[in-house]
Amino acid sequence: MSAAVMLHLCQGCGRTDLADLESAIDGAFAARQVRIVTQPCMNGCARPVSMALQSADRATCFFAGVDPATDIPDIVATLRAYIDAPQGWIEDARPCGRLRLCLVGRVPTL
Repeated sequence: MSAAVMLHLCQGCGRTDLADLESAIDGAFAARQVRIVTQPCMNGCARPVSMALQSADRATCFFAGVDPATDIPDIVATLRAYIDAPQGWIEDARPCGRLRLCLVGRVPTL
């Protein structure tokens, strides 16, 4: 995979310290393979915090109810599954742990 994965995290429903998540991602992936991008609002306020995975030529996956402070192992596992899945379409979400239950939708690549 050559294009970086964008890990979008909503910050609209409350600021979250991302230092531990950033450290875990830096330790698990090659430099610049995953980039965390905070968004002011991702319109998933009913189940904060919203998260999306996005990359060129890959599906976009949208999650709600993610806790960036306590779901770190599941976020890293979900990133790995997304990177390893053909076109980002995760068929078997069991490795994603609790986040498999947080998936709201997938949008196919253009």
